Amino acid sequence: MTTDPLSATFAALADPTRRAILARLATGETSVTELAAPFRMSMPAVSKHLKVLEHAGLIARSREAQWRPCRLEAGPLRDVAQWVDDYRQFWEQSFDRLEHYLKELQKEKKHGRKKRKR
Repeated sequence: MTTDPLSATFAALADPTRRAILARLATGETSVTELAAPFRMSMPAVSKHLKVLEHAGLIARSREAQWRPCRLEAGPLRDVAQWVDDYRQFWEQSFDRLEHYLKELQKEKKHGRKKRKR
């Protein structure tokens, strides 16, 4: 099944274990064993999570003698941030229009009260 990169990234980020793995990798490269340590799951289960992250391009694994380090690859996160930023701009503009509308309503209400007091 072929998935576009953004969908693969969101699917990988949907799981809290994978987000925790990424958070750990944000502090630096580490081994699979060290990544697995905080989780109550088998090494094969951790390996499945790593494969999902690797498929999404969020991590890279290498081999240095006996050590198999993993490192964060931030490129796909930049794509997610850009996608979210487009919607952030939309919502900010919507909130700005709402704020303007509410201020206009307050002005009308304020002027309406003054007319009644006369």
